[in-house]
Amino acid sequence: MSVPYYRPIQREVEVFEHAYRNQLALMIKGPTGCGKTRFVEAMAAKAERPLVTVACHDDTTATDLLGRHLVEGGDTVWQDGPLTRAIRQGAILYLDEIVEAREDVVVVLHSLADHRRQIYLDRLNETLTAPAEFMLVISFNPGYQRGFKELKPSTRQRFVGLSFQYPEPAVEAEIVAQESGIDLAMAKRLVAFAGKVRNLQEFGLSATASTRLLAHAGRLMHTGMPPRTACHVGVIEPLTDDDDIRSALQDTANLIL
Repeated sequence: MSVPYYRPIQREVEVFEHAYRNQLALMIKGPTGCGKTRFVEAMAAKAERPLVTVACHDDTTATDLLGRHLVEGGDTVWQDGPLTRAIRQGAILYLDEIVEAREDVVVVLHSLADHRRQIYLDRLNETLTAPAEFMLVISFNPGYQRGFKELKPSTRQRFVGLSFQYPEPAVEAEIVAQESGIDLAMAKRLVAFAGKVRNLQEFGLSATASTRLLAHAGRLMHTGMPPRTACHVGVIEPLTDDDDIRSALQDTANLIL
């Protein structure tokens, strides 16, 4: 299994490895596009375990994760959900944006995230105990949290926690260059543009220029798109629909690129 590219920033790899070794669940907090998902992908590959990823949303229920009975050819059969399947496989289960899921999902995780490492399937009257190889990882963006969407202390305290931020400029430029194929000098310009955007609080952007978006723009440049155009469609357009803000961001990009 090849390991996806991931550039360590601080001690997150060490934390993951210790959490995995001690059969502890892991909670990752950080802004959109800062590398949370890539980190989990890289760690799963390094541990040589399958990765089961669920992108949580408002309609994600406990049944979606655990499984349900289905009718096939006139017979009623049980179909495992991703959570149940991950436990049976001894996989790493990654629940992205966990705060977006319904409350019943979080409640189901409690017995899996603490010392019991179990779930109860009431429809099968079966208790599953996670093998040593299994690991539960959740992530969310604290910047998007609203009061009723926050994880309760009873949930948070079942996890080891990691906070991610966008890397310092030199490291972020290295990542963008590696991900996109552009030269380091151009990657540094893209990162400089992102730094300007991240400091423009007056625009009230719901999200800012992420490392992911910079890599998108870099890939477009790598295949021949002019830098200013690549920055516009790869970074600016995904950030806002406001004409005035787009124009101001493009002016900033034109100065730097």
